[in-house]
Amino acid sequence: MDEMSTQAYGQPLAIEARNVRRVFKVKPTKSQPAKETIALDGVDLQVRSGELFGLLGPNGAGKTTLIKILVTLLYPTSGQALVDGFDVVTQAQAVRERIAMVSGGETSGFGLLTVREQLWMFSQFYGVSSTVAAQRADELLKVVGLWDERDRKVHTLSTGMRQRMNLCRGLMSDPKILFLDEPTLGLDVGVARDIRAYIRQWISEKPGRTILLTTHYMQEADELCDRVAIIDQGRILICDTPAAIKRQSRQATYFQIITEPLNGTEVTLCGLPGVVSCQSRLVDMGTELRITLADDGAIAHVVGSITGQGKRILALQKVEPTLEDVFVETVGRRFGDDTQPAA
Repeated sequence: MDEMSTQAYGQPLAIEARNVRRVFKVKPTKSQPAKETIALDGVDLQVRSGELFGLLGPNGAGKTTLIKILVTLLYPTSGQALVDGFDVVTQAQAVRERIAMVSGGETSGFGLLTVREQLWMFSQFYGVSSTVAAQRADELLKVVGLWDERDRKVHTLSTGMRQRMNLCRGLMSDPKILFLDEPTLGLDVGVARDIRAYIRQWISEKPGRTILLTTHYMQEADELCDRVAIIDQGRILICDTPAAIKRQSRQATYFQIITEPLNGTEVTLCGLPGVVSCQSRLVDMGTELRITLADDGAIAHVVGSITGQGKRILALQKVEPTLEDVFVETVGRRFGDDTQPAA
């Protein structure tokens, strides 16, 4: 175990990447010379033990390449990657004993087995006792809504069912570090909500459990993750808590207020203490205000001024930048957009 990787901010490290590069070489053909594609370009990353960490990036950003290196499926071209303190190249077996990986849309397994048989089989690869495996399988199948399908052949499952089964499979060995690559991709809202709830429960039940999550759903990352990193073109661009990242947005927090028709009252609002700006427009219900404040406490002056003039407030909402707003500002494009970043 690498002693240099054991601590960060007073906490043990579950995952560490040190200047990791991965270059793919394309062999020459008659019509095209040899070329190199840089998938990872000097990635430095630290994930603390017990953390639920999110890795966000557009298609082709390097997320999958980095995860494949961390789970020992791919060698780094240079640099070093450590999982639970073990080198993914020279101590790959020790890494594999401590991890599990679940990818959304994967088709692993044997179609002739039933769902329960499939889960039991994977548990035996990790030496889990049959009694524990049976109890764990039943619990997990109930969580993901597959209890009624437990005796169904795997090859008859729909894509969504198979995805839920694969999540169960990843948890059967009770891994210390779990890699989740788009775990709720394509699932209906109810099932996705149940899975997110169980992920939070699972990581809190035992100290030291760690999850590295990739997802296209920004709200999911915001809801689940202690910290997130945004990666693009093989480099980590930003890494912090979701709240801290959202504070870096160029978009200001504002209050949206809908009132009865104001007939010019909004001009008065602009001069109130703490009001930075005030915009208004007519809507079906009356007047919609978009007010930026120097401090949230100034909203009391705004509400008092409106109601003091005999106007009713029909709706009031605080609108803050989202994680997606910061993502687009940082990367220059949204998920699923493979074009080059905007200038």
